[in-house]
Amino acid sequence: MHKCKYMNTENRTATQSSTFMGWFAEKAIDSNRGLQQNTACSSTLNETNPWWRLDHIYRVRVVVTNRKDCCTEQINRAEICIRNSLCAVIPAIPAGESDSYSCGGMEGRYVNLIIPGDMNTLSLCEVAVCGEGNLAVDEAATQSSTFMGWFAEKAIDSNRGLQQNTACSSTLNETNPWWRLDHIYRVRVVVTNRKDCCTEQINRAEICIRNSLCAVIPAIPAGESDSYSCGGMEGRYVNLIIPGDMNTLSLCEVAVCGEGEFF
Repeated sequence: MHKCKYMNTENRTATQSSTFMGWFAEKAIDSNRGLQQNTACSSTLNETNPWWRLDHIYRVRVVVTNRKDCCTEQINRAEICIRNSLCAVIPAIPAGESDSYSCGGMEGRYVNLIIPGDMNTLSLCEVAVCGEGNLAVDEAATQSSTFMGWFAEKAIDSNRGLQQNTACSSTLNETNPWWRLDHIYRVRVVVTNRKDCCTEQINRAEICIRNSLCAVIPAIPAGESDSYSCGGMEGRYVNLIIPGDMNTLSLCEVAVCGEGEFF
């Protein structure tokens, strides 16, 4: 059995190249793994290059904790950017408190905080990227400069600043100070096969994130699930396709998993 923190696929959009007699694309993300085959699984017609796709938007929030000893204004006007797109501007955060900022469906590996303008200091006590759990733990953090041991990684150490000089990050006083999180989405795709008949209809299916190949499914036993690691691949769309002429793609469940254990 595969256990993980599932990225919520409810109210997402699933599509497929064609539909066999009511076996709609969304049946593969309805959390029903196929106890009643004709109402629980998706299936295409027998066709060339059948495919199934999940429009999987990362609904992300960035939670920022300010220092509580002094200099709380050093967070003011900081811009939160995903890749090069602006998510939010922090007007101010009270001493020692946290505020969260929704970045909607923004895509991007890097979470950046920057204060534009001359002679500013950027100080952070904790930054959490929230999807399923805190996705920022054990990622790589960098910043434009470092003030006396207030390293970039102090902002993702899960310590919100009880001891300021060992718990927070800080740049020097400089032009456009910035802090960046190299935030790789650690994603697995879990696929459940049908268990009534035609289990070979999953064979050779390619799992792609955007246009990059994650894995090829050789076969999955009837009614069982296999998981496939897509490492740090980025992309909004999860695609499954069987290349070649006259194939049928049938799926009983597809889950996109973030942080969690698989066993």
